[in-house]
Amino acid sequence: MNRPTSLQQLAAQTTPWDIAIIGGGATGMGIAVDAASRGYSVILLEQHDFGKGTSSRSTKLVHGGVRYLQQGNISLVMEALKERGLLLRNAPHLVHDLAFIVPNYAWWETPFYGIGMKIYDMLAGKYGFGPSQILSRDEVLEKIPTLETDGLRGGVKYHDGQFDDSRLLINLAQTAVEQGACLINYARVTGFTKDEGYYLNGLTFTDQESGTTHTIQAKSIINATGPFCDAVRKMDDTKATDIISPSQGVHIVLSRDFLPGNTAIMVPHTRDGRVMFAIPWHGHALVGTTDTAITDTPLEPLALDEEITFILETASSYLAKDPTRDDILSVFTGIRPLVKAGDANNTAALSRDHTIHIASSGLLTIAGGKWTTYRKMAEDAVDHAIVLAHIEERPCITKDLHLHGFHQHSANFGELSYYGSDARSIEQLIRDNPDLGKPLHPDLPIVAAQVIWAARHEMARTVEDFLARRTRALFLNSKASQSMAPEVARLLAQELHQDETWQQLQLADFEKTLVAFQAPKAN
Repeated sequence: MNRPTSLQQLAAQTTPWDIAIIGGGATGMGIAVDAASRGYSVILLEQHDFGKGTSSRSTKLVHGGVRYLQQGNISLVMEALKERGLLLRNAPHLVHDLAFIVPNYAWWETPFYGIGMKIYDMLAGKYGFGPSQILSRDEVLEKIPTLETDGLRGGVKYHDGQFDDSRLLINLAQTAVEQGACLINYARVTGFTKDEGYYLNGLTFTDQESGTTHTIQAKSIINATGPFCDAVRKMDDTKATDIISPSQGVHIVLSRDFLPGNTAIMVPHTRDGRVMFAIPWHGHALVGTTDTAITDTPLEPLALDEEITFILETASSYLAKDPTRDDILSVFTGIRPLVKAGDANNTAALSRDHTIHIASSGLLTIAGGKWTTYRKMAEDAVDHAIVLAHIEERPCITKDLHLHGFHQHSANFGELSYYGSDARSIEQLIRDNPDLGKPLHPDLPIVAAQVIWAARHEMARTVEDFLARRTRALFLNSKASQSMAPEVARLLAQELHQDETWQQLQLADFEKTLVAFQAPKAN
């Protein structure tokens, strides 16, 4: 998968595309995989890099949603649990079982949450990851020795899935390309073309690397831009009313000292009505999240001071050692594209179900949903697009489609395990040039060979692409990623045939991005 090849594929297309997709996040990429695997001609355009927005900023969980069970949304929980099982089957190199403990500090919590988790097990059925279990105080502390002991009575253990969101997205992109889709990042859609001024028959976009404007024809156009979908809808119809009620969620990353071992913590009820997680992830502890209603949807959202304070205070109630701002290695903020319903200011109460909206022009917008259900969302969107475009109906095959990198025993590849079968090729790069096996920073297990691989095979175009999404350096340790940036820029420049000026511009751009991943100082 590389960008020059995609541009050649674009130039070679002489007939209208069956489906054009705007948005390179989880939903858009899932649609590309689904439609291309059915044999349709597909093009996907992303204004920035694949997964730049929400899809790289999740809580890293493939789960049914315990909170949705509390809300009584049984159908969403069951659908998500089924999709969780399918994702484990199709991408075992990226999805794995993770044990969670709900620590109990009141007498009623053990029976209450114990029953709830048994219902969760029952709903999972054959797609379950393991049975829940009531634990004694000593059993809880054996698994999470850093837990607050004052008042601890015991806990309830249950199982859910964990994954690396942007790595899964890149594997989805590679799968889509293998199925014949044309994917282009840094391609901003600027307008639509219409048949007799009414029905959509194409779009225009600007290649943001070359500045070239392209016009393509398409039988069906799908708007899968998440929190930005209303802006795309208004590009089609200036009178369109907003359907999204955006909310932002913040996570902080701490050292593994705060959560050693392989067991996560789930706090079932915070003061804002959410659940909060503390999970082991890539050798660190990830804690979050918040749920704050917002009015703007920037490409690089910023954590609010009060959100950081809220996470630290909540974590301090459950961890023996209270984390402080000085302990935060990185902060990341994502925007949830929640569909408007009821009280839009209470985003914790809004449904995570997905919605499909079809404009009078034929523009199909899919909004809402969650990472876990991306495959089902894609199937629904393509089924609708087939009807709209009057193209031949073909069945969805993604339930049994292994994703790029599929490998049952990827753990054998150590630090490269999340590359799955591609790990062997990266190891070969290192054997051919041992210097490429040297870590780029002592605090993170990332080597130069990964930069080469990302440029050649994963469409990484910038320093940020590599440090934020092809690897997770920026999300794990902002200071370490800052130190790595000059060498990453040098290696990318060699691969992409860029000069010293390009490297300096890249470093300047990365410094601007870095600000959003550093904890704001307390007021």
